[in-house]
Amino acid sequence: MRRVFNPIDLSYGQKVFLLAAIPLILVVAAITMLTLSQSRSLAEREIKALETQLTEAKKVELRNYVTQAKNGFYFIYGNAAHDDATAKRRVAQILAAMISGKEGFFFVYDYDGNNIVSPRQTHMIDKNWSGLKDSEGTPVVDELIRVAKSGAGYHSYLWPKPSTGQEARMISYVVGFPTWRWAVGTGVFVDDILATVATARADLEARIQRTFLYVIAITAVALLLVFLTGLLLNLRERRLADVKLNDLSQRILDTQEEERGRVARELHDSISQILVGVRYTLELAQKRIATGDTRAGENLDTGISSLSGAIQEVRRISHDLRPRVLDDLGLGPALKSLTSDFSNRTGIVTTCKTVVFRNRLDPDAKIALYRVAQEALTNIERHSDASQVHLSLAGHRKGATLRISDNGRGIAKQRAGRSKSSGLGLRNMQERIDQLDGKFNIHPVNRKNRTGTIVEATVPLTHMLPPEKQPKASP
Repeated sequence: MRRVFNPIDLSYGQKVFLLAAIPLILVVAAITMLTLSQSRSLAEREIKALETQLTEAKKVELRNYVTQAKNGFYFIYGNAAHDDATAKRRVAQILAAMISGKEGFFFVYDYDGNNIVSPRQTHMIDKNWSGLKDSEGTPVVDELIRVAKSGAGYHSYLWPKPSTGQEARMISYVVGFPTWRWAVGTGVFVDDILATVATARADLEARIQRTFLYVIAITAVALLLVFLTGLLLNLRERRLADVKLNDLSQRILDTQEEERGRVARELHDSISQILVGVRYTLELAQKRIATGDTRAGENLDTGISSLSGAIQEVRRISHDLRPRVLDDLGLGPALKSLTSDFSNRTGIVTTCKTVVFRNRLDPDAKIALYRVAQEALTNIERHSDASQVHLSLAGHRKGATLRISDNGRGIAKQRAGRSKSSGLGLRNMQERIDQLDGKFNIHPVNRKNRTGTIVEATVPLTHMLPPEKQPKASP
């Protein structure tokens, strides 16, 4: 399991895909959840408004029914006494006859809870229903009587449908006839409203589900495009990397061949000739010894002196390949030794200024800066026609900087007179510093006349070692 979640095991293409895909998924998920939440909230408000509108329409319809019924028998009620049984019977007959559709009817209760009119459910007539509650525990008859006593109003409760006997939501409008102590009203079942609301909610859920599927599909297409784009970029980068790798391999081979050629020339031009001279000197000394010539000692002295010169040449060549002073004393003394040898060999006035680092450079940084200085001095010797060179090495908050300047022809004029293969040294310097995540820059001293050249190489603080601890002096 650890290997599955270890990011080191991921390839470069997989990391790029994850870096592009994860933010995309998170953003799409956040936008989707916010959009769906807002859509659901808006739709719920619309559904509530629809339910309220339909319910209000039902209430208005109920009030109109009761008003029409009241107008139909109000002349009887208005002219009758409170104990006029004949008038009450006539009004009850009128209300019992006022039925509509399969479910509509009028009902009458006296203030004591006795049912007087119930044409759809005749088993309730002449019985006291005070304390009746529906299956949800909502008072029915007592609440209708209370509303009637207050004048008029609505009451919602569950009531068995006359056509099926099953409970359904009912809204009743009831008015009071205080002289007769009657509560007269009618009701309407609102299951059609509930069905409409349920249909609207189902449609809402279906739309939300479709939207969610659309978002998933769009996200999948986007992820596929990201994957294909990353794949194409990966293939392109791989091709470029292969080209750069081949170019780098070729440059390494060229560098190796150039170094081998330089060492071969050094061996042939100096050591080989010195050794040939030593051989002839020794052969001449051998002949003189054989003949008893007293000058044989002079030839031996000459041979010994020539061998000493060969030893110095070997040391010089090995010093150019890997100076021991760089390992023994550090970068500053190695640079001073390099500039001193350069000045003695070329006659160019060379100054070197270095500082003692509180933090030491690591081996990679030391050898890189030394090789940059070595390559820069070689280019000055071969191409710049300079008479003065200044080298400085300084430490600062960002790391360490090597700076080499000369008063020669300038880098642009030098490049104009070179072949295509002569820029290998500059590329080598650039690549050495790039491998250390440093900065390499070349520009003229006089930007107006483009004369003189400044080479700057900076290595970051990551290549600075902590200062060595000084041993405590014994008391």
